[in-house]
Amino acid sequence: MRRHFIEGIVLASLLTATSAFAADLPARTYTKAPVVVDPGYNWSGFYVGLNAGYSWGRASETAPIGAPFPGSVTIRQDMNGGLGGGQVGYNWQIDRTWLVGFEADIQGTGERGRATASFGAVRIGSFGFTGSAATSADLPWFATFRGRVGILADPSLLLYGTGGLAVGEVKFTNQATLTAQLFDGGSNTPIGAPFSVTGPLLSERKTRVGWTAGAGVEKKFSQNWSAKLEYLYLDLGSATYFANTANAVDVSFRDHIFRAGINYAFSPAAVVAKY
Repeated sequence: MRRHFIEGIVLASLLTATSAFAADLPARTYTKAPVVVDPGYNWSGFYVGLNAGYSWGRASETAPIGAPFPGSVTIRQDMNGGLGGGQVGYNWQIDRTWLVGFEADIQGTGERGRATASFGAVRIGSFGFTGSAATSADLPWFATFRGRVGILADPSLLLYGTGGLAVGEVKFTNQATLTAQLFDGGSNTPIGAPFSVTGPLLSERKTRVGWTAGAGVEKKFSQNWSAKLEYLYLDLGSATYFANTANAVDVSFRDHIFRAGINYAFSPAAVVAKY
């Protein structure tokens, strides 16, 4: 009986000590789980890409005709064709909304236009003359060097305007034909068959400098890859071909370009929201 009494006293003492020790421990701190934030995209850095598209251009020529035809003639060629090339650039993302950058590209094109112009008809004595010119204009290649300014509609979608310098090669060819017909002076009836003389085929290439401007949209699908759609207006101005000859002609060229492209950005870092 005495033994059980002592054991009871010891057990009660241990329970009392354990409760006192637990009371002295600090209260457990509960922390809120961190909010998982979908990371944005960092557009800053270098990128390279490829593109392809189509263009609707026009070349226009104004040239004096020369004897026996008075005045001058204006000829126009529609220069439509496919194009493709590559681009390289750099972006600076200023903040979550604004971006500025620089891009250069070079394109090969299939743009070519053909046109035949008539000089009209003139009568000199018993001879009647008609004249024509077969012309062509080609744009084998062009390059642009442009600035870009854009707004991020959301972290992965860029709307931008672009503009800058344009350089391109415009090739122009011209071949004139003069046809003479002898007429009877009294009855004005043609005598014999007409006689035609075709001049030499003239061709010249010029590297032209002009300007370009446009707009586009670019969408990121991952940190590295994005795709874009873009419109450019290209103006290579006017230049004189076959200068200092009787065949001198001023050739102007303008173009509307629509193209799609894909870009690869080098090691962009994710933008993480701070709290």
